Amino acid sequence: MRFSRVLAVCLAVSAMVFVGFAPAQAQSKPNPNQPRVYLLRGLANIFSLGMDDLAAKLRARGIEASVHSYVDLETLTRYAVEQASMGKRRPSPVIIIGHSLGADAAVTMGNRVTAAGVPVPLVVTFDPVTAMTASSKIGKVVNYYQAGGSGKPVSGARVENIDLTGSGALSHFNIDKAAELHNKVIGMIQRPARQTRPRAVAATPTPKPASAPADAAAVPAATPAVTPAGAAPATPPATTPASVPAAPAPAAATQSGALAPVAGTETASAPSAVPTAPAGIGTSN
Repeated sequence: MRFSRVLAVCLAVSAMVFVGFAPAQAQSKPNPNQPRVYLLRGLANIFSLGMDDLAAKLRARGIEASVHSYVDLETLTRYAVEQASMGKRRPSPVIIIGHSLGADAAVTMGNRVTAAGVPVPLVVTFDPVTAMTASSKIGKVVNYYQAGGSGKPVSGARVENIDLTGSGALSHFNIDKAAELHNKVIGMIQRPARQTRPRAVAATPTPKPASAPADAAAVPAATPAVTPAGAAPATPPATTPASVPAAPAPAAATQSGALAPVAGTETASAPSAVPTAPAGIGTSN
């Protein structure tokens, strides 16, 4: 009876310890290379609600994303640099997205964050209202804008301006809410993670040595001629006695096209095969 109570207590304690440690073991280790996405609203912080919708879609895919007002540019830039570098040997990447005045601020924030040594692989702008210039340190800038409205192109070495002037119902006040553009942005954010997988490298083919010509195989190996003492000179006389077989003419060719050896002289050995090297982003919002 006493033993049963002790055993029951031990089992209860073991179960509590197991339950206490199980959640910690189930938590996945955070990926230090996972980008943090900052989204910036435009004027009055009430019109650019497409940024909230896009942030929710990113969070549903496990990507850390937060929405801010463009007036918080200075504070947000310092915060992003601190968070990207905190406790890490290398800063984690930062992605910035903005609409209208928030798009202007997104380019400025990208320029400042990269200047602080934090990588910014992507900046996406929706109809910026000021002609901005993006730093070449930013990996890529994609600017969705409408040239016939409030939007302005962004200049820079790594900028892609996509003019949506003729896209029907889109305007400065709803371009940030377009589901199709959201899907494209999500794809651009998720794509780098897929490209980190190593690719198979094709093996370099080994050049095959060139085979010897067919005619060369027909040429016999050279055999030095031995001239007995007191024999006649190597040059045959004009006429050959009947008792001595006539030597074939030096220029005569065999049926395979190889020259026949001349009697009394050394024949040239067949040329050896030599391997050949292969050819080598009006109203402001």
